[in-house]
Amino acid sequence: MFFILSKLLFFFIQPFNWILFLFILHLVTKNKRVKKRFLIASIILFVMFSNSYLHNEIELARQVNENGIEVGKQYEVGILLGGMAGYDKNNVGHFSGAADRFIQTNILYHQGVIKKILITSGSANLVYKQLGEADFIVEELIKSGVPAKDILKENKSRDTYENATFSKHIIDSLHLKGPFVLISSAFHLPRAMKVFKKVGLQVIPYPSAFVAVKKIYSWQDYILPSLNVLMEWDGTIKEIIGTVVYKITGKA
Repeated sequence: MFFILSKLLFFFIQPFNWILFLFILHLVTKNKRVKKRFLIASIILFVMFSNSYLHNEIELARQVNENGIEVGKQYEVGILLGGMAGYDKNNVGHFSGAADRFIQTNILYHQGVIKKILITSGSANLVYKQLGEADFIVEELIKSGVPAKDILKENKSRDTYENATFSKHIIDSLHLKGPFVLISSAFHLPRAMKVFKKVGLQVIPYPSAFVAVKKIYSWQDYILPSLNVLMEWDGTIKEIIGTVVYKITGKA
């Protein structure tokens, strides 16, 4: 039930939907004063949530920007969180824009920083039954030269909390010693770290797939609206609200 509610909530926290709703109210409202207010509100939200500078600065302050790896130290397991791939209607797997999670995990393994890789991710699709994302990732890891014996798979989890609890079951059953390297997108790691620590796993962060980076801004970043940035706010707000909800429900 919690998983289904979280998916439904996501629709209502998207800035694009707020802007669209206010603009529709502007169109259908007959009162001229109220009509004008709805239009102004929609414009203000659009300008604010499409501003590259504002989003980048907020994400920089919120995300994990540095990894916790100790130079020269080897770790038993790197825990790779899903959210970087999916399946089409023919059940053919494809990587998404967050594939840097996969790339960084591969690098850590082949450099000898982590001995094993635990990929944790099932299917988050509410409508269609699909293979677990972890199944596809395991195949790709093997193709990239990671031996099957060094891959641990958890393909039933649907959200971050289940990622953590199911991963702990596997790690405890194998009596593996922490700390463990937690690999995910930089914007997702603040919430993921809290959840994994809550279930009793000692983890250190390894951020990847950066949405925001320290950069020299151009005048366009301050002035011109960006539809890409407007869409990126979906993930930011989801993480902020998700952290609050997980805290209230005792999951983080």
